[in-house]
Amino acid sequence: MRRKRQAVHFLLLFIVTPLLIAQQAISPASSPPLTIDLRDAMARARKYGAQIESANIAAALAREDRAQAKDATLPSLNALNQFIYTEGNGTPSGVFVANDGVHIYNEQAVVHEELLSLARRGEIRMAAAAEAVAKAKADVAARGLNATVIQDYYAIASAQRKVQNAQASLAEARHFLDITQKQERGGEAAHADVVKAQIQAQQRRRDGQDAQLAVEKAKIALAVLIFPSLRLDYAIVDDLSQIAVLPPLPETGAQATASSPDLRAARASVTETRLGVSVARYAYLPSFGLDFWYGIDANQFEAISSEAQATGRSTLPNYLVRNRQNLGYSASATLIVPIWNWGAIHSKVKQAALKERQAELDLTVAQKQLQAELAASYAEAEAALSQVSSLRSSADLSEESLRLTLLRYQSGEATALEVVDAQTTASQSRSAYDDGLLRYRIALGNLQSLTGNF
Repeated sequence: MRRKRQAVHFLLLFIVTPLLIAQQAISPASSPPLTIDLRDAMARARKYGAQIESANIAAALAREDRAQAKDATLPSLNALNQFIYTEGNGTPSGVFVANDGVHIYNEQAVVHEELLSLARRGEIRMAAAAEAVAKAKADVAARGLNATVIQDYYAIASAQRKVQNAQASLAEARHFLDITQKQERGGEAAHADVVKAQIQAQQRRRDGQDAQLAVEKAKIALAVLIFPSLRLDYAIVDDLSQIAVLPPLPETGAQATASSPDLRAARASVTETRLGVSVARYAYLPSFGLDFWYGIDANQFEAISSEAQATGRSTLPNYLVRNRQNLGYSASATLIVPIWNWGAIHSKVKQAALKERQAELDLTVAQKQLQAELAASYAEAEAALSQVSSLRSSADLSEESLRLTLLRYQSGEATALEVVDAQTTASQSRSAYDDGLLRYRIALGNLQSLTGNF
């Protein structure tokens, strides 16, 4: 009996122990939550962001277009495999006189080259300009994604601070409720003060719940950008209080103009459309092609015919030629000169010129738009920075006002309404300070997006 119990005990250990180990391995509590900073968040967004991937695919497509345009100027080699069957009518050529036999076999290697394309490099340069446009747009997408990550990142930090503010406001409301209840029991305060304090505490509790919900929603918005699948078990580094120095406006403007991907895309578009005019004008020029064939073009699928056939098309009939050689080569040169096409070429050239004009207008608009965004973002950052210290001072003063008002209430010199008003002012001042920090960070992030300094 004892041996049976020992056997059962060992069997349970053998079965349960691996299960416990596996449960610990998959338990979320077994690993600490992921903590990321702003740069880590931007790196993750570039890795998992669909916008960046789409822009990179567009750039890769443009790169392949450039390779195809370059390859189109080089000679091409093709294999021609053909069998032609003609209905017989008792003659060697059959019903269709153009064919030289009832059965025709073509097995040839064909080399083709458009000689004038070697001197026409417009298509290649145009494809290179299109690739430059795609790369610039990929940079635009990357900067836009960085700006979005900055906004979502600091939205989490601001929401977390609002949770702390709500908790502090709730503690203040509970403290005031405790004071009113004690003074009511001592006959020093009316029951109306207790009711007002209870209403204030309940409101602060609801504010805390809303603030916690805002944190969860902000974390979801950022998680969509920085993780391959949605996860919320992460934390961020709150550096809102670290005020970065605002660079001078001339320096910022020079950096924005020099590194703007929008301007690079607009300039490359002008180059692309200008080359498009040249490519459209190629249609006015003649084309000169060379073709070389090597292989079999015969009535029998053989390098050397084993039997002769009479075709009646030669001064020396085929049936008098034994062991005819079918394997050979031929070449042709073709010159095509455009003469008349009802103005289609002229229309295409005019259309290309209009596209060039539109690209130039887009470049002008992009330059003005960059200057406007730079001026607005810098003014926003400057105003936000100038208000940070004032908001901080207001938050400190409201804290002191609340303390003094509460002391005055305890000594009977202030009303409950004044205490509630001081609590509301303190909460609003703390939130305003956090909003001011968030405003400056967002404005600075917009400037960094324009200058590329992340």
